[in-house]
Amino acid sequence: MNKKLVAVAVAAVLAAPMAQAQTANVTLYGRLNIDLEYVDVSGGNPSVTRLSSNSSRFGLRGTESLGGGLNAIWQIESSVGGDAGGGTIAGRDTFVGLQGSWGQVRFGNFLAPYDDMHPIFGNGPSYLTSILATAALWANNGGGSKGTGTFDDRLPNSLRYDTPNISGFQGGIQVSLWDDAGAGGARDAFVLSMAGTYRNGPFQGGVAYEANRDVRGNNLDDWAFTATGAWNFGMVRVFGLYERLDYDTPTGSLKRDLWGVGANGSAGPGTWHVMYQYADEGSGGSTTRIGGFTSGANTDAYHITASYNYPLSKRTAVYVGYSRVDNENNASYNFNINPYRQVAAPAGANGPIGLTYNGFVLGTIHLF
Repeated sequence: MNKKLVAVAVAAVLAAPMAQAQTANVTLYGRLNIDLEYVDVSGGNPSVTRLSSNSSRFGLRGTESLGGGLNAIWQIESSVGGDAGGGTIAGRDTFVGLQGSWGQVRFGNFLAPYDDMHPIFGNGPSYLTSILATAALWANNGGGSKGTGTFDDRLPNSLRYDTPNISGFQGGIQVSLWDDAGAGGARDAFVLSMAGTYRNGPFQGGVAYEANRDVRGNNLDDWAFTATGAWNFGMVRVFGLYERLDYDTPTGSLKRDLWGVGANGSAGPGTWHVMYQYADEGSGGSTTRIGGFTSGANTDAYHITASYNYPLSKRTAVYVGYSRVDNENNASYNFNINPYRQVAAPAGANGPIGLTYNGFVLGTIHLF
């Protein structure tokens, strides 16, 4: 009789976590995006032919029902070097949080709300990555980092809140507690990022603001503002973009405006995308170079892309594209993903000054 009671007790203990596990789910996902690139560079600099892995990743994500409409959410996402091997465990969006009818809260390392503008004007056929990515000029993100003044980056030590969808509107706010990682040992460094998007029928729009405090150095406060919108006419979707950047530097203020236009649509079974961006000359009188520009004449640049994605199945596609970053004599923008690094760049710059890059792409992507 005692043996039967013990067996029942053990079974009850083992059944409890199994019952709880039925309210949770875990998903393995990922993608491999690898392309063949040929990059031709002005000024007699060496051209390159290379294979590049473009934001390839694998991850685990899951939810657990906690009752009353409340869920625990989590994700561990790692980068994959599909071209040469390697990767970084949990180096991409990794977090734990809670989700309910009131929205969701996340804690961890992930992209900021400023990045939420990408789906509105970004290059969908290449999955917002490769040298076709539309953030070479936008956000001053041509191969740079937070320490060099970019505004579209993955932020460590972050807390983020996202609203639920309210009649087409969604908003997000994130604070990155930079701890002692700020340049120059600025222990009060932090990043504040916020954005709102709205979708109603054929219209989609968004605004975003991001401020970096002491991230590049003590007493250096930078901010960026973006507004973007798109209208889907059916066969063709058109979109536009505006951005203002404002930096503190040891030699004064540094500002820059950017405009962009583009379109995408269907052609046969695939999708095409074209885009043009123009970054105006820097102003404010600063002599400091931050990323792609400084102030004064010939610090402007433009970026154009054209691409086509041909699906082979629901999970596999091939794509082709062309990307051109054209710097004036005193501008130093570079490709956002897989920038050109064959020639040394001056201090503070994303690349050599005054170069033009012409990139041709043939790639394939598989989702799993």
